[in-house]
Amino acid sequence: MKLTDILVRDACRIEMSARTKKEALRELSAALCESANGLAATELLDMLLEREKLGTTAMGDGVAIPHARMESLDHLLGSFGRSREGVDFDSIDGEPAHLFFLLVAPGQGGSAHLLTLAKLSRMLASDAFRARLAEVHSSDELFSAIEEEEARH
Repeated sequence: MKLTDILVRDACRIEMSARTKKEALRELSAALCESANGLAATELLDMLLEREKLGTTAMGDGVAIPHARMESLDHLLGSFGRSREGVDFDSIDGEPAHLFFLLVAPGQGGSAHLLTLAKLSRMLASDAFRARLAEVHSSDELFSAIEEEEARH
């Protein structure tokens, strides 16, 4: 499954305003729920906050991949956000997160979301890819960058 098939273009936030972890999760979940029918922003935010209590979804190098499962979904959805200022996301390296990929999987989604998390983690291990994401100016540029990186994996 291609990441560009999962991401909801209208939910991607190239310039996030959030300054805290909770604000970032709220901004990302609200954007996704506004663009995807059938999702409740409050429910998604609560699920993301609960998931963060289990351990941070920030993987270091300025990246976080918050994720949750929702029973009301029948397919994997995602969005992207970028914070130029950075957000303290309790990252393992102690650095703020600048790049966010939000993934929401169906409650009975099987392993598709795990495969997507693994693929996304491999892609984000590239310094060049992260640098390119940090400089995109539009959703079109974002999707082009992702498509090119996916072709390498």
